[in-house]
Amino acid sequence: MSEKTGEAYKGNALKTITKAGAEIGDIIRVTKGNEILEGTLIPRSEYDSESYIVIKQKNGYNVGIRLNEEVKIEKVGKGSKPTFISPPQPKQNRELPKVTILSTGGTIASRVDYRTGGVRPALTASDLYSIVPELGKIAQIDAKILLSLFSENIIPSHWTEIAQTVEKEISQGVDGVVIPHGTDTMGYTAAALSFALQNLPIPVVLVGAQRSADRPSSDAATNLIGAVMAAATAPFAEVTIAMHETPSDDSIIIHRGTKVRKCHTSRRDAFRSVNTAPIARIKDQKLVMLTKNFRKRDLRSRLTVKSTFEEKVALLKFYPSMNPKLIDWYVENHYVGLILEGTGLGHVGRYCFDAIRHATDNNLVVGMTSQCIWGRIDMNVYAPGRDLQALGVVPMEDMLPETALVKLMWILGQTKDAKRARNLLATNLVGELSPRTLSEKIGVE
Repeated sequence: MSEKTGEAYKGNALKTITKAGAEIGDIIRVTKGNEILEGTLIPRSEYDSESYIVIKQKNGYNVGIRLNEEVKIEKVGKGSKPTFISPPQPKQNRELPKVTILSTGGTIASRVDYRTGGVRPALTASDLYSIVPELGKIAQIDAKILLSLFSENIIPSHWTEIAQTVEKEISQGVDGVVIPHGTDTMGYTAAALSFALQNLPIPVVLVGAQRSADRPSSDAATNLIGAVMAAATAPFAEVTIAMHETPSDDSIIIHRGTKVRKCHTSRRDAFRSVNTAPIARIKDQKLVMLTKNFRKRDLRSRLTVKSTFEEKVALLKFYPSMNPKLIDWYVENHYVGLILEGTGLGHVGRYCFDAIRHATDNNLVVGMTSQCIWGRIDMNVYAPGRDLQALGVVPMEDMLPETALVKLMWILGQTKDAKRARNLLATNLVGELSPRTLSEKIGVE
């Protein structure tokens, strides 16, 4: 029995498969009375019952079969085990800029398992380079695996690891860094690196994909090409995200790492810059800046890394009838920071005020953001907003709630002084606060 078979099946199903001398990939015949089915034994979902096996028939359909005393299984053929073989890497042009690709996982580093139809993390960072030979005309690529995680599993300690690794690469003289990352929490990581990597000399570009690299409709290659082009040649030195601008492959848009949100679950143009213009657009193999407000690339800049994050910080969305004891829970469990995602201009129900007062009296730093995507809060318009400020709640202007959460984690990783933390929370550090709110239209600031 192969290790893979043992991972895919447990209990009665594994015993039955083993007794038949079959493994994942083998062709088996399943007989129940007068009914006979043949197909390739494939892994089942890890959440399926141990009483089932799954086969892929010649017509391409998967069939789940419940095992009982009437069901007989026999191996009738040795199946081929499909493998992914990377094509050879293109020859490096030593006259081109140097770009490091630090893979962290996600769909951009995944491929479809055609036995199950599921997406599995399988491609290495080197694979990403070898299957996109166009990169060889843009930069010298040094591809490395840092993490192999779907983005929902990335936590602040990983942000620290990524930041420290970027520091090492920059110290070795690279011209840009690209970080393939799962799209679901890529905005959080981009914000974290924006605060952690102070005084950047070169671009750091996060990139993802909505569809894995071996699907015909994949955006992985196009996004990666755009990200490498930005890392290698862009005039800015900031943490950014590179993704499709529209559903087509016409252009890649570059978003500032603290002002970007994933706004669609599956579209290729899922990311939007919120309350600001994107930094740049890549179209027809040319990079065009869309704003005059950016930190300029300067190899003389000396990077400072401040990569400590305080994890006892929470993000709480207000909703009608929200129990104020939720806020009390954070106080009782020794949290030191709380970002409220309030309504409209920055409000929560008055029935939460006593709990908020209790939190701020216990030196818990509380910031206010809005549930609205566009626009900014203004806690001076209505009395509840002014009262919340009197309780010590810090207005976060047009900052995204997820960016505010990461910023407060970062601030409290640098200082435990609540007063200083509140001042820093209201201070624009790396472009997370816009001095004025723009319309949704992309243009030059």
